[in-house]
Amino acid sequence: MLNAVFNMPLPDNDPIKTYAPGSPERKALKAKLTEMENVELEIPLIIGGEEVRTGNMGEVVMPHRHGHVLARYHKAGEKEVKMAIESAMDTYPMWSTMTWEDRAAIFLRAADYITLTDWRYILNASTMLGQSKNVHQAEIDAACETADFFRFNVYYANKIYQEQPPHSPHGMWNRMEYRPLEGFIYAVTPFNFATFNANLPGAPAIMGNVSLLKPGEASIFSGYYMQKLLQESGLPGGVINFIPGDGPLVSKVVFHSPDFAGLHFTGSTPTFQLLWKQISENLSNYKTYPKIVGETGGKNFIFAHKSADVRGLAVSMIQGAFEYSGQKCSAASRAYIPKSIWPAVKKILVDELSQLKTGEPTDFSNFNNAVIDKRAFDKIVSYIEYVNESSDAEVIIDGKYNDKVGYYIKPTVVETTNPNFKTMTEEIFGPVLTVYVYDDEMYEETLLLCDQTAIYGLTGAIFAQDREAIVTAYDILRNTAGNFYINDKPTGAVVGQQPFGGGRASGTNDKAGGPWNLVRWISPRTIKESFVPRQDFRYPFMLEK
Repeated sequence: MLNAVFNMPLPDNDPIKTYAPGSPERKALKAKLTEMENVELEIPLIIGGEEVRTGNMGEVVMPHRHGHVLARYHKAGEKEVKMAIESAMDTYPMWSTMTWEDRAAIFLRAADYITLTDWRYILNASTMLGQSKNVHQAEIDAACETADFFRFNVYYANKIYQEQPPHSPHGMWNRMEYRPLEGFIYAVTPFNFATFNANLPGAPAIMGNVSLLKPGEASIFSGYYMQKLLQESGLPGGVINFIPGDGPLVSKVVFHSPDFAGLHFTGSTPTFQLLWKQISENLSNYKTYPKIVGETGGKNFIFAHKSADVRGLAVSMIQGAFEYSGQKCSAASRAYIPKSIWPAVKKILVDELSQLKTGEPTDFSNFNNAVIDKRAFDKIVSYIEYVNESSDAEVIIDGKYNDKVGYYIKPTVVETTNPNFKTMTEEIFGPVLTVYVYDDEMYEETLLLCDQTAIYGLTGAIFAQDREAIVTAYDILRNTAGNFYINDKPTGAVVGQQPFGGGRASGTNDKAGGPWNLVRWISPRTIKESFVPRQDFRYPFMLEK
C-alpha cells in the first residue's frame, strides 16, 4: 500500500511555561503534585492494551525522600515477555497496514492533550516526584519535548513518504513504499528523561512498527502515565506493550525471538555494548537483520579561549554541569579554562554556586534536587572522595553530600593539574565538574588534548569571541561531539532545532528529533510498474542487417 502524503506545515515547538508565582500553571501543578504524592499507585504491565499483574513487585520511591513509596509495580517475567511479543505480532498486520495519517492522528492528539489539557501537569508531576526534577527540567522534558517529538516525528514521516524516484520513463511508473520493519522493536529507556518512554517506542510506532517497552526502573512512574496518555489518545492495544522488569531477563527472552527486528536504546555504554553482543550471538535466528539504534554515555566538555565572555562562560558551566544534578547524557563534566581568565571565572562560580539551593522539587526555589538512587549516590560520592585523597586535584567548591532523607549531592567543582585525571576521563553522571587550567599559548595543543582524552563523542561547547579561535576549535574538535555548541552550554537540545546524538562510544548518532532516526524504522520497497509489457525479447544489437 502506498502512503498518501500532503503538504504539512512545520510544527512550532511547544512553548515552555514559566510556572512563575501567581501563574495558573503553577497553581495547577502544585495541586497535582499534592494529589499524586499522597496516593500510592499500583502499576501493572500493559500487554495488548490490558492490565497484567504478576505479583512480583518492585517499589518506586522519591529520590529526594527515599522513605516515601510513590508506587509499587508489577515486574514482567519470562511468561509475560512472551505474551507481549505475541501481542505485538498479533497487532502487527493491522498497525503496519493502517494508513499513516491514522497512525499520525493518534500521536498528534496525544501532543494536543499535553498542550491543552491536564495531562501536562500529570506528566510533569510524575516526573518531578519519581525522578526528582525541578519544575523547569520536568516541563522541558515530560511536557514540551514529548509533544515536540510527536509533532515533529509526524512531520518528518510525511517528508520521508514524499521522497519518490525523480523519474519514470513513458510506459512505466517508479515508486517507493516505506514499510515498517518485519517484526517488533525492543525499546529500552533510562531513568533520566520521561520523554524517552514516549519517543523510543513512539518514533517506530509512527512508522508502522510495534514494540515492547522496558522502562528504566526509576522512570516507571512517569513511564506508566505516558502509556496511559497514548491509550487515551486512541493507540490500539499491542502497538506498545509496557513491560517493566529485570533487564537481563527481559532482554534474554526478547533476543531469542525470531521476530526481533530492532533495538531502540538509551542508557549506558557498557549496557549497549552488551546488548549488541547478545544480538550478534543470536543473529542467525532472526527473520531479518535487526536495526540497532543507541544513544549512550558522554564525557562532555566546555572549552574556553582567552577571548571568551567570562560571565557567559561561567553561567553556562553552572547550567551545563549542574542542571538535573548532572544526570543528563549531555551534561558538562570537564572544562578547559585558560589561565588568564580562570580567576574571574572561578570567582563567579564561587559566588553563584553559594546562592544555589538544593532540595525537594516541590519547593520551586530549589535549583538542584536529589540524584536518582543509592547506587548513583555511592558512585558519585566515590569520585568526590577519590579527589579528596589525590595529590593532583582538589575540590574547590562544595563537595558535600548526605543521604539520610534523600540522595543529595551539592554541585561540586574540582580543579586538577592533570588533564588525564580520573574525573576528567570517566563518566560520572552526577553534579561534579572538573576544571583543567591551561596556559593561554597552549590553545591548539590543549584542543588536541581535549579531543584525545575521552572515548565519547556526544556534546561539547567552545567559548570564544575571537572567530579564528572558534574556527580552529571547530576543526580540531570535529569528532568529539555529535552536538557541538558555540558560546552556549552543551545541554538542552531541542527537537527540530538540534537533533540529538553522538558518535564514538556515545552511540550510533541517529539523531532523535530529526528525520534520520525515523529512517531507521523503515524497510523501503522499490516498485517498478510497466503499463505495457514487452512483446519481444530481442534487443536491437541482435538484429541482422
